[in-house]
Amino acid sequence: MTNKVFFVGAGPGDPELITIKGRRLLDSADVIIYAGSLVNPALLTGTQAEIYDSAGMTLQEMTDLMAHGIREGKTVVRLHTGDTSFYSAISEQIEKLRENHIDYEVVPGVSSAAAAAAALKMELTIPEVNQTVIFTRLEGNTPVPSSQDLGAMSRHGAVMVIFLSISMIDKVVEKLKEGCPPETPVAVIERVSWPQERIIRGTIDDISEKVKTAGIKKTALILVGEALNASELSTGRQSKLYDKDFKHGYRK
Repeated sequence: MTNKVFFVGAGPGDPELITIKGRRLLDSADVIIYAGSLVNPALLTGTQAEIYDSAGMTLQEMTDLMAHGIREGKTVVRLHTGDTSFYSAISEQIEKLRENHIDYEVVPGVSSAAAAAAALKMELTIPEVNQTVIFTRLEGNTPVPSSQDLGAMSRHGAVMVIFLSISMIDKVVEKLKEGCPPETPVAVIERVSWPQERIIRGTIDDISEKVKTAGIKKTALILVGEALNASELSTGRQSKLYDKDFKHGYRK
């Protein structure tokens, strides 16, 4: 296998929710640098690589470790949680690798958003109810462009999957009230797909108190939108895909 850096999405937590390609790369890697505070360590079972926990590392320290592995002719896996497509901070790592003329590849994983929908036993797009999903976060240490402020996003009426914000639940609710009715359903999912998974359901009006009572302070997603009703109630809405009166290229 080519000695390059592979950024691998580890999936949401369940060690079986990693792609076949991701699993193969882990099993054949010479060096694995994993997000130790978030990645399920069960994913590392059986690997033969040198393993490094990046939880306490800086960007430069990670880059130096990757570069050292490549210079020694090794295959390096940078193991991230969920999917690498958002909130993974791979962009800044990739920039450093390009500066050092190091080859790399990105292998996507199962996002925690997809796992959350599965935990709720629903799809996030419901005909005539919701056809748009927004992945976003509340501004914290990392700034958010003013046009993408959570309050502004709440006015679209789409389902929102809110990352990295559970520790600021009161502020989240305050922002959501700018665009959503107080009775809008909310689901908070802690440690989705892990054995410790917990689901807290409520509305914008009462979710903050429920989250505090449950003691949830980190590693949780917040899902908001009318479509969440479909996980518990019949909507009576159907797509045209399986409608007996709808004809398409595969069904006359």
